[in-house]
Amino acid sequence: MLVRDRQDDQLDLRLDDKGLDRRPVPAWLLGADPKGFRPKRRYRTVWISDVHLGTRGCNAVMLVDFLRSVECDTLYLVGDIVDGWRLRKGWYWPDAHNEVVRRVLKMAHCGTRVVLIAGNHDEVLRDYAGMSLGGIEIALEDIHCTADGRRLLITHGDSFDTVVLYARWLAFLGDMAYGILLRANVVINAVRRRLKLPYWSLAAHLKRKVKNAVAYVSSFEEALAHEAAERNLDGIVCGHIHCAEIRQIGDITYYNDGDWVESCTALVEETSGAMQIIHWAEECAIPADANELLIEECAI
Repeated sequence: MLVRDRQDDQLDLRLDDKGLDRRPVPAWLLGADPKGFRPKRRYRTVWISDVHLGTRGCNAVMLVDFLRSVECDTLYLVGDIVDGWRLRKGWYWPDAHNEVVRRVLKMAHCGTRVVLIAGNHDEVLRDYAGMSLGGIEIALEDIHCTADGRRLLITHGDSFDTVVLYARWLAFLGDMAYGILLRANVVINAVRRRLKLPYWSLAAHLKRKVKNAVAYVSSFEEALAHEAAERNLDGIVCGHIHCAEIRQIGDITYYNDGDWVESCTALVEETSGAMQIIHWAEECAIPADANELLIEECAI
């Protein structure tokens, strides 16, 4: 066991015989949850992706509510957690985005295995694959074994996107247009919240209505299912296209955990191995005093 203390910040680094970080949880990660929060839901595994911290479209307040409401053995962050593309153009990082980071770090320190699969918007993290940062494992992909014995490939999915692979300039152009759409989405939902109407995604609505978008999604799903079949796996979990889905493609089960800018969804595994998509926008109970934070994030 290695112990190192520094008087300036009382850092205590403890490694067990497996090389795992066993430091005490820092005080700033131990803040009590507000009164009135629902009892935590217990899952074996939780997958979330495409959070896009650093953008105005990120539903950070809703994600914090979700993270406070669940506990799990393993949390997979399946890419595009931080939007490096957008942050390079201009800095945007409100307190709600800090709270998302704090929640994830707290889960890691309290015993949850947290694995971050790098995506295309946080591709800088790919240089750190195989390392552990703050108790979070960084990886390019992973193989997950479910409670009922199935083996699933975990990957962000951008490596199967022909636009990202072969026309990167077009991907950046599309990202700019998508960013404008998401800003409109944030404003629309701020107004809807004031009117006590449920969350609704303009971007997701348009995606379902445009034939080319539907064909693109179907092609993407089939490409990933083919990859899982080539590796003799039972299924695949991804993100990237912001379309939560569970679909059987031949012998392969395709899972997409969705996103936190449009649908606010997560994929979860029960202790039995059964898996389902959670639509948090339909279940979330954000306190009324969070309204001001949501309106602040609408400033354009």
